[in-house]
Amino acid sequence: MKKYIFILVFVLALKGYSQQDAQYTQYMYNTALFNPAYVGSEDFLKISGVYRSQWVGLDGAPETLSFSVNDRIGKNVGIGGSVISDKIGPSNETVLNADFSYTLKFEKAALAFGLKAGANILNIDFTRLSGPDDPDFRQNIDNRFTPNIGAGIYYYSQKFYLGFSVPQMLETNHYKYNGNSESFLAKEKFHTYFMGGYVFDLNPELKLKPAYLLKVTDGAPVQLDLSANFLFLDKFTLGASYRLDSAVSALAGIQVFDSVFVGYSYDADTTRLRTYNEGSHEIVLRFDIRDALKYSKSPRFF
Repeated sequence: MKKYIFILVFVLALKGYSQQDAQYTQYMYNTALFNPAYVGSEDFLKISGVYRSQWVGLDGAPETLSFSVNDRIGKNVGIGGSVISDKIGPSNETVLNADFSYTLKFEKAALAFGLKAGANILNIDFTRLSGPDDPDFRQNIDNRFTPNIGAGIYYYSQKFYLGFSVPQMLETNHYKYNGNSESFLAKEKFHTYFMGGYVFDLNPELKLKPAYLLKVTDGAPVQLDLSANFLFLDKFTLGASYRLDSAVSALAGIQVFDSVFVGYSYDADTTRLRTYNEGSHEIVLRFDIRDALKYSKSPRFF
């Protein structure tokens, strides 16, 4: 049974009926990966790493590793970059991004405009597929390069944020399959993201932040993530998340030092696929490199 599930996961990914861009449960801690306007939103160097193992126990399930860095240059310019390695089935895609933002500041809020320049490098090893021999799956794809561009808007203050972004605007072709029973074209789809969150001060030692991330993709169901996180003593984070028709999640985090945050989340699948997997795990490690004297106030909760 596992070999058929392995093929099913891969085929669904190629057709675009499932996720294309890497998926994250702790999206609130790595916003720059899908919205370039976020870079430079805080006046210090931010370094983040994310590891996600999705659908544990299922052969060929998605596995994602990402690294991002961003900082503010001067008063209004932000720059950043990221590397994402996304594996699913026999495919391994590496995404390289460079981000730029310009911010307009108001009395209590700011509006940032961002641009993203990226490159996708795709490798597919069809020898990893099990099943009948198919001539259309005999020639591997090696280092297929496709460029891309993206843009975003990010409006924020110390208490809330709203964002809109299209991280990859170009619909580039990856693979065309012409089998005896079906034909399909695997291509990079147009993804649109809407995001928002607000921080409520419940008391001097407790904050609550509800947030959402809405992803709209041509040819795929709308994906909506809803989350709520509590922050205790500006140090401990605990919350939950729901992904529409997909999963429920538990999230936890700790500000180990003033400059180091570690987060973890576990997803329990709510679809029929839960029979074949043991859930999804995600780990976030973030470094905020700032001047301790200049930034003695509490860190922003997003």
